Amino acid sequence: MNESGIGLIHPMDAEYIASVTGGTVCPVSGGFGGSAKTLTTDSRTASDGCVFAAIAGENFDGHDYIGSAVSGGARIVIAERMPEGELPAGADIVITDSTVRALGALGSDSIRISGARTVAVTGSVGKTTTKEFIAACLSSKYRVHKTDGNKNNEIGLPLTALSIGEGTEYAVFECGMSALGEIEYLSNIVRPDIGVITNIGTSHMESLGSRENIARAKLEIVSGMGGRDGGGVLVINADEPLLYGVRETLPVGKVVTAALHNRAADYRAVNLRRVGSGTVFDLIYNGRVATNIEIPAIGVHNVYDALYAFAVGILCGMSEAEIRGGLRGFRGAAMRQKIYDEGGITVIEDCYNASPESMRAGIDVLVSLANEKGGRPAALLGDMKELGEYSRLLHEQLGVYAARAGVKLLFTYGPLAENIAVSAVSNGIRAENVYVNLDVTDPGKTGEMILGALRPGDVLLVKASRAVAAEAVLEYMKKKKQNDAR
Repeated sequence: MNESGIGLIHPMDAEYIASVTGGTVCPVSGGFGGSAKTLTTDSRTASDGCVFAAIAGENFDGHDYIGSAVSGGARIVIAERMPEGELPAGADIVITDSTVRALGALGSDSIRISGARTVAVTGSVGKTTTKEFIAACLSSKYRVHKTDGNKNNEIGLPLTALSIGEGTEYAVFECGMSALGEIEYLSNIVRPDIGVITNIGTSHMESLGSRENIARAKLEIVSGMGGRDGGGVLVINADEPLLYGVRETLPVGKVVTAALHNRAADYRAVNLRRVGSGTVFDLIYNGRVATNIEIPAIGVHNVYDALYAFAVGILCGMSEAEIRGGLRGFRGAAMRQKIYDEGGITVIEDCYNASPESMRAGIDVLVSLANEKGGRPAALLGDMKELGEYSRLLHEQLGVYAARAGVKLLFTYGPLAENIAVSAVSNGIRAENVYVNLDVTDPGKTGEMILGALRPGDVLLVKASRAVAAEAVLEYMKKKKQNDAR
């Protein structure tokens, strides 16, 4: 969202908004009567003639800022109740049962008006990367609109839909969740022509309780799939039994499978090899072999994500050459597997989020890169959130994995991550090479540990759940080195 909010695919007046959302127009002092070309959910970015959507959040209630939004230029307000006190003249208030649901209805209608075909991506791990791979792939032939960053929830996804540009041919959406029913809601906004489920992991165990329930939640993506040709196409991970095992029961037009191990998959990557900072692999699909497919990312997890994008490209009528070019143009989202040199140390910065599955994938990349460079593999691993009663066990299992994978130096960050350290020592990492900081409000402590332990040539992975903000450790280290150099 820019300073003036998001640009709308078509101007909206209050009557249109009310008709789509089931709301009621309540003019203020004669009302506005005109149309708006932009929309914002932040009263501070209200500009002349925009729509302001008042959302009641956990920390702030947008209804308390309707007056300031109108003073700032908003002429149409979507709200759940009339604000207290007098408002500046010349505004239309559209009262709805739910501002969030109103945004969803408007977003869905914007997709309809755009005429764009839609791709919706969900899964426990790799949603954002897969979305970026698909968008890169499709962009080599089509005009593509995509979710910005990870705006994948009941507010972010509708805002992405509302900002679809004129002439868009494909819109790629990321669908996140924290509970059952959420992906169903998002799917019914998007009405995907193509759905993608990357995998079933252990994220959200705290709220869902089992991988089977997580699979149920991810499979809600099919609820909105009608497709333009009746039924839509679902792309799934054929190496995941919870997905592959139910493929024939899903109410969609077609299921396409992708895998690295399942020989029955429609798309199967083989012969993976590292080439510089990228990966090359061969692909068996549609009875043929495509050799030397290149992606500018390393790690098996990224090959999976590229496979889904390749399958989507074929489904969207692209040639193999067009898909190859799109995949080579992939650029990872911010804070995901950014690899760079910092004072002679190779840093793998992957601080956006973490789950047991993505942590293991990160460790695999770390050890592979360290072996190639001849340095010691070191890992800064922070707390993994939303694992519920399985939290301690899953952190302990990660310690076992790190030790057996060959991590030589381990830095843990946060109270949950202490379990990684204890388990790693029990499974072979030397105790003097393990450093623990329980306090995530003190990144400098861990920064000093790393600066004192690492030497030029080492490779450092930094990964933790977003709430931990492990990038603060790297920021401290960089500033410390700059200050020492002065």
